[in-house]
Parts: sequence; structure tokens; C-alpha cells
Amino acid sequence: MSGNSASCRPEVSHPAAVTTKTDGSGGDAGPAVDITLADASWSELVPSYHMKVTAAVLAALVAAPEVSSEGVSGGISGEMPALEVSVRLTDDAEVRVLNRTYRGKDKATNILSFPSCAADDLPVAVDHAAKGGPPVLMGDLVLASGVLAREAEAMGKTPEDHLGHLVVHGVLHLLGYDHMDDVEAERMEALEVRVLGTLGIGNPYEGSRMA
Repeated sequence: MSGNSASCRPEVSHPAAVTTKTDGSGGDAGPAVDITLADASWSELVPSYHMKVTAAVLAALVAAPEVSSEGVSGGISGEMPALEVSVRLTDDAEVRVLNRTYRGKDKATNILSFPSCAADDLPVAVDHAAKGGPPVLMGDLVLASGVLAREAEAMGKTPEDHLGHLVVHGVLHLLGYDHMDDVEAERMEALEVRVLGTLGIGNPYEGSRMA
């Protein structure tokens, strides 16, 4: 990611891997998605991973209520501000280390979200970006291939659809959404279902919630 982007924390460091960047707007402005392939098994698990991840990130940013200093209203309309999301597709072992280090849980999980900015600071950064300021580093998403594959099989989902759901879920975390109580969870789940509908993915919830 570019060094002059607005960020509220040091980036999480990872082992080197192949990274590609997609400008979702088709130009210099607008959202960008950095995808790092750190585990080759993703290419077999979800051959279209690059397209699926990019589409899920952009759909979540477009459909989520606007983040601005004037409050939450509708969806982000007009030209999207320069927002950057980093997505790392890795294995269970790396996610387990990160989960233990940053959350105190010594196990692999399906996805980890590392927001770059506190929710209270994000609106101002987004406003600046929309007015021509530096791009906003929304944060990092890290996904575990083995966990995703096992969950998809257990739930009778395709890996592609489960990947789309996890990425949307993760982006909403970067935007400040959470599911610490029932009210927050219901709000976040309803938005996820709406975003996934734009991607042709059905309601993934059947009485259970994301970890």
C-alpha cells in the first residue's frame, strides 16, 4: 500500500507472498483491493478468488451506510472515495499465530479483521479522501484456507459463496460494525444479507452467527 495513505496504526507484517492490486474504480480515485496469495491451495479451493474477493469488498463498501462526519445515511453514492482494503489469503497455521497474538485465542479461525482506524476516526479520514486527500487504509483481512474449506463443506455451501460471505463480514468489521450483542449482531447480519444478495449469494444464516 502507498506510504502516504491515511492510517491509524502500523500495518501487520506478514511473510512475503504474491500480491496484486485492483483499482475498483477503473481510475486513480475510488476503492482499491490488495490481494495477497500466501497459500497456493486457494487457487484450487476458489479458482476465481481474485474476482470473488474484489467483488465482495466493493459490494460491501457500496452497500454499507455511508461513513461521514455528518452521520450515517443511505449508501455511499456518487464517486467512491479512495479507500484501500488489504486481503491476505493464507493457511490455518498463520491465522492461528495471528489469532493467538492479537486475540489471545490459540486456534485458527475463518477470518481476522484488523481495522486501520478506530470507528470514531474513520469518518473524518473518509471525508478527507473524498475531498482529494490521501487514500484511507481501511485495514487488513486475513483468511484461513483450511477453516474456510471445512466450514463450507459442513454447511453445504460452495467455497466461493463462503469466501464472499467472509469477506463481506470482514469489511463490515473494518467499517466499525460488530456483533458483541444481539442488537449489533442483527444489524450487521441484516446488512450482510443485503450485500450478499447483490452478489447473488443467498442468506448464509440459519440460526447461527459468525465467530
